Amino acid sequence: MSAQLLDGKILAKNLKEDLCTEIVGLKSKTGKAPVVVNIMIGDDHAACAYAKSQQKVAEYIGIDYRLNILGKDITEDNLSKHIKELNSNPKINGIMVHKPVPKQINHQTVSNRIDMVKDLEGVNVGNVGKMLLGQTNIIPCTPAAVMEHIKSTKIDLRGKEVVVVGHSEIVGKPLSLLLLQEMATVTVCHVATSEAGKLVDHIARADVLIVAVGKAGLIKGDWIKQGAVVIDVGINQVGSKIVGDVEFDVAKKKAAFITPVPGGVGPVTVVMLMKNAIEAFKCQLKDG
Repeated sequence: MSAQLLDGKILAKNLKEDLCTEIVGLKSKTGKAPVVVNIMIGDDHAACAYAKSQQKVAEYIGIDYRLNILGKDITEDNLSKHIKELNSNPKINGIMVHKPVPKQINHQTVSNRIDMVKDLEGVNVGNVGKMLLGQTNIIPCTPAAVMEHIKSTKIDLRGKEVVVVGHSEIVGKPLSLLLLQEMATVTVCHVATSEAGKLVDHIARADVLIVAVGKAGLIKGDWIKQGAVVIDVGINQVGSKIVGDVEFDVAKKKAAFITPVPGGVGPVTVVMLMKNAIEAFKCQLKDG
């Protein structure tokens, strides 16, 4: 028996339709739609491609998406001044600084310069703190996409054993907070878990397994519990193929649900960015 595929393209399409409806309602009520600015430093080819995919989704939903491309030699101080100008512009509702950034720029430092209510990616320390307390709807996009995938399975997370492999600031750590809000029993594994020889044991008891490491085939399919939900966030280039962190062909024979790579978490992540834009817009309407 093979796992049911959690198709990110289908989920993203359904979520986009919901956001389209919400935008129509907001335009009817306010006469306006969210305006967002993506600040890109330099013209990295992969970053440009991702920005274009963001723009395409934004335009479909009805969000005004603007790409500000700045010179690769810009100083952190000048970038901060640019962000300050956008913060003070009442017509701008959302701001993000696109990765990668050149070595003279600290991404977290400049992200913290973004006004909390305009923080499109939910990475400002203020919003991370609010997420810890369950007081914000502006959520880091990849963790939010993972939660949408889990939601689509109809599984009740309350009391479930959920294992997150990877404890990064942008995925693993915020994701563990979101899972705790759903009353899941959360275990976060990392390199020290492997060093202690305990990774396989943790994975074997996971009702829901989420892997976000960036190492092809790190998780062997036969480690996975029968009937588990498997969310693979990893994106790795192996020869001419893009693969995840989970040994997919074996894992799909044991899991009840599994995300493909590519086409799983990725398409939903872009939509979550637009959801944040709408949440930021609504928040600013209240404050206004």
